[in-house]
This record gives sequence, structure tokens and C-alpha cells, in this order.
Amino acid sequence: MAVSIAARLTIILILLSLQGAYSTTFTILNKCRYPVWPGLLSGAGTPPLSTTGFVLQPGESSSLLIPPSWSGRIWGRTFCTQDATGKFSCLSGDCGSSTIECSGSGAVPPATLAEFTLNGAGGLDFFDVSLVDGYNLPIMVAPQGGNGGGNCSATGCLVELNSACPTELKVVDDGENVACKSACNAFGNPEYCCSGAYATPATCKPTSYSEFFKNACPRAYSYAYDDSTSTFTCAGADYLITFCPAPSTSLKSSSNKDQPKAVSVDSSTGFRGVSPSYLLLAFAILATTRTFWQALLTMPNCRQ
Repeated sequence: MAVSIAARLTIILILLSLQGAYSTTFTILNKCRYPVWPGLLSGAGTPPLSTTGFVLQPGESSSLLIPPSWSGRIWGRTFCTQDATGKFSCLSGDCGSSTIECSGSGAVPPATLAEFTLNGAGGLDFFDVSLVDGYNLPIMVAPQGGNGGGNCSATGCLVELNSACPTELKVVDDGENVACKSACNAFGNPEYCCSGAYATPATCKPTSYSEFFKNACPRAYSYAYDDSTSTFTCAGADYLITFCPAPSTSLKSSSNKDQPKAVSVDSSTGFRGVSPSYLLLAFAILATTRTFWQALLTMPNCRQ
């Protein structure tokens, strides 16, 4: 049977598209003592991901393949339930979609955010953990491999802050602290929101409220112009995003407030739930395809 040139080219194009479609792996791990529902939002003009929301039980992880030059944010939703009509909602980090998938909607503050811009200026990934929109649970972002000098290192907010949150910033449900607002979200004043007359680095300065977050989490963003100690860069890295990286600092709610049973979600599509070892194997196979293409192009026609 002859292998036509057209067939060979089709195979090569398919392999090329597979190799170029993804550049980075995000592994999202839940080390909390309760379920967490990750939410994912792609930035304007960047490709959508295979999922925008799912559930992770305690100890579970999930890997996602991320397109090149993707930007967006990831956060955790907690205290989530689904009512008799099927409406899905969360007490913290809810995205307002009424479903497990956020479908293009971001987190309703307060929520701890992991933010990314991949393959940005100079080919570097830029990433941070932000408390500018408040806090709801600990998050750590740790590069896996890659390079970028002294700034290619883990960042995040590793401690539980809901109990220590100033009273005027607390989000309380049924007597339990479930999140901690930012001062901007709580009061709306320009000096807290870095807006109006305070919309520049020269005029918007740290406040006692932003310093509460900064003292607890010195590597995380505490207000809008907190760039110098809060932005990190890498090149060629994958990323591990961990909820509750230190189990001993888990939310007080995990012991005092009943967490609902995790709502199931179909994982038959996308790459959610794929073992990182299988992803590495897949990339290794793709990395060898150049040799395969060369062999394919020089393959003699086989006749019956």
C-alpha cells in the first residue's frame, strides 16, 4: 500500500499542531482538609482552557495543559453547594455562574488569586499571588524546573488569615469566618482602591489594612502597587499551585463548620485528572517527533 505525500503531510501537520498547542503544565493540588473548587479565568485575547471549574477532594490533584502566551488567574472556591434546582454556589470565591464551570466569570471578592502571564516580555512567565481582592484560603505557586535567576522561586500566602482578619473586614457565615475582605472591597475609599486622586504609585501607599496582609504574607500582593516584592518571573517552567500548602494552617472552618460533600463533575473532557507522569511522557514523545517526521518523509513507497 502506497503512503501518499498528502497523507504524510497530514500526519506531520497534526503532530505539529499537537506540539505547538501547549507549552506549560499547571498541576493544581488540594492539601486542605476539605473540598476546594478551583476556578479559572483566561485573560482577554488569550485562549480558553479545557475547563473553567471543577472540584478537588482533600489530597487530590489535577493537571492542565496551558496554551502558549496564556494569561489569567486561578483561585479556590469553598463552602460550595448545589440546591434542588441544580444551582451551584459558594460562600467564598464564587464566580456567579450558578454552575461548577465558571464559564468566563471571575471570582467575587474576597478571594486569594494566583495570576499568570506566560511568555511575556523577554519570553518570561510573570506570576504572583494577590490579596488585592481579599483572601479566602492559603495558596502557593511553585515553579517546577525553568530558570530566571533569583526571581524564579515560589510565592504565595501560606497562612490562615480568616481568624486573624480585622473585624471590619471579616466575612462571617453562621458565626464562622469564611473570608477576609480587602479594605477597598469593604469601604470603597479611593485611598484603599488606588483610584481617583490615588491612582498612581506616588499617591497610593500602603495602609494599615494592606500591611496586615503584607506582614502575614510578605511575598504576596497586598495592594495595587505592591509590585517590587510580589512579582516573580521564570522561563520554561511548569507550575504547581497548592491550596493550603501547610496543612497545619488550614482554615478553622475545616473543624468547626461542616463542609458540604463535593459536587461531582464530568472529567471525561479536557486534561483534568491526568497524571503528571503521563503528561511528561506525552511531551517526551512529542519531543522526538522531529526524527519521526524525517523518517516519514524519506519512507519508500510500499507496494502490495
